[in-house]
Amino acid sequence: MKDIKLIFKSIRQYKFYSIFTPLLMIGEVAMEVCMPFVMSLVMDNLEKASTTGNLNIIWPYVIILICMALFSLTCGALAGRFAAIASTGLAKNLRDDIYNKILTFSFKNIDKFSQSSLITRMTTDVSNVQMSFQMMIRIVIRSPLMFIFSIVMAFISGGHIAWIFIALIPLIGFGLIFIFKKAIPIFRRVFKRFDALNQSIKENIDGIRVVKSYVREDYEIEKFNSASDGVANELIRAEKILAFNNPIMMLGINAANLLVCSFGSILIINTASIDSTSNEVIWGALSVGQLSALLTYGVQILMSLMMMSSIFVMMSMAFEGFRRIAEVLREEPDIQNPEAPIYEVMDGSIDFNNVNFKYSQDSEKNALSDIDVHIKSGQFIGVLGSTGSGKTSLINLISRLYDTTEGEVLVGGKNVKEYDLKTLRDNVSVVLQKNVLFSGTIESNLRWGDEFATMEELEKACDIAQASKFIHSNPEGFKRKIEQGGTNVSGGQKQRLCIARAILKKPKILILDDSTSAVDTKTDALIRKRLKESLPNITKIVVAQRISSIEDADQIIVMEDGKINAIGTHDELLATNHIYQEVYETQTKGGKK
Repeated sequence: MKDIKLIFKSIRQYKFYSIFTPLLMIGEVAMEVCMPFVMSLVMDNLEKASTTGNLNIIWPYVIILICMALFSLTCGALAGRFAAIASTGLAKNLRDDIYNKILTFSFKNIDKFSQSSLITRMTTDVSNVQMSFQMMIRIVIRSPLMFIFSIVMAFISGGHIAWIFIALIPLIGFGLIFIFKKAIPIFRRVFKRFDALNQSIKENIDGIRVVKSYVREDYEIEKFNSASDGVANELIRAEKILAFNNPIMMLGINAANLLVCSFGSILIINTASIDSTSNEVIWGALSVGQLSALLTYGVQILMSLMMMSSIFVMMSMAFEGFRRIAEVLREEPDIQNPEAPIYEVMDGSIDFNNVNFKYSQDSEKNALSDIDVHIKSGQFIGVLGSTGSGKTSLINLISRLYDTTEGEVLVGGKNVKEYDLKTLRDNVSVVLQKNVLFSGTIESNLRWGDEFATMEELEKACDIAQASKFIHSNPEGFKRKIEQGGTNVSGGQKQRLCIARAILKKPKILILDDSTSAVDTKTDALIRKRLKESLPNITKIVVAQRISSIEDADQIIVMEDGKINAIGTHDELLATNHIYQEVYETQTKGGKK
């Protein structure tokens, strides 16, 4: 119920439609239940009308039936329209709320949910919630009301014979409960299989070039088909079980009709009489019209029970979606603004004071241990280390993409946890190892750095990043279209555009996380030279695999196994540090063989 309440907060501007739909359903059900009773009066008066030839006694009932039918039709039509508006509105708001929530997550929060799972929650789960909500404000209201009202009217019309329906309900209910107990666990497993299926799709689309270059299409098709078959097989298993739902209900309806007709006919024959003077039938305990109404109420009772059973299945699926969506909405961002944030970064100095960091509290080993580094504002710092040595983890703490487990990180002399997040990240510009471009134009991508930047500022940033030449080689220039993920530009061009985008933020700290790996050494050297000349007061941190990218740095930090192995200049490390020496030997002398 907590999950449902949380999700229903997203109804917001659609409250009117959500509240008014059930009221309309009450009107529709009331008319539908009363109509068989009025019809029974018509049937009971037909013989009198045929005997006397006076049809006037029938017309009032006919007019009442027409009015009731029109009223029921109007309520039903409006309820359907309002329910559609309310459910689609809830789905729209839910997607907005989930998306907005995800954007507040830290990297740690995002790591908790897989990307494929988040996509499933925003699509499949939201669609299930939308359908279930539409059912809740219509069918979930209609079916119980129809069930209760029909039972009441059955007793009014048929007296003790209505107990036949009451006797059959537990038998049918037992069968339905047995079916659902078997089917519901299967539906819950399907959601996990959907996540796996989406993950397979995402991996194949993201890595389509690798798939094709290694000619692995057949293997990936087989893997996808296996995941798809898994979903299909689970759904088939569930549907096979649910297939017994209709036969059980039809058995109940036919049994009820048979018993009611049998006992009702006997009762009519034994209690009815004929007036000797008027030759009219005098009904006893039950009339033909009442029997007809009783049969109609029996169908309504059992059909509403069947609808409730279908609702139960749908709601069981939806509740799993409710839980998964609520799990995202309830997730609190691991990193939040402090109560009294600082809105100004004084300079680009950076201090790591006895920092330890692990990605999860359950992790046995720290990703970073005993980090104690002090960087002056405006310095050019290189970071070198093998894969998994902790380089990216180190720089992620500066812009507070993660928080330290122990110790503190200072920027401009203040703990990063004291800053307003937007202020901090505007002043610490990071070109991540896996930076991406978005669909649009080169200009629109660059304006992520500064949406109000002038064309002169765009040109300057691209000149520093060595991107101007390839931009202007195309007739469209800055208006050149960029496909999703930047797939229509080379890796080196993508990296240079990302560097230019970061420069446009005018940060006090610029971090390049292996962001020139796809450019040639000449262009790499030109980028470093222009960064030094054009941005002398900005602290520059370059994470690199190539020593040539950082050999002219003021200080080079050598990382190993999450710890700082050494700090020094190129010459100092070349003379004293064996890791640096090995890398240098491999990249210079080894490369000349």
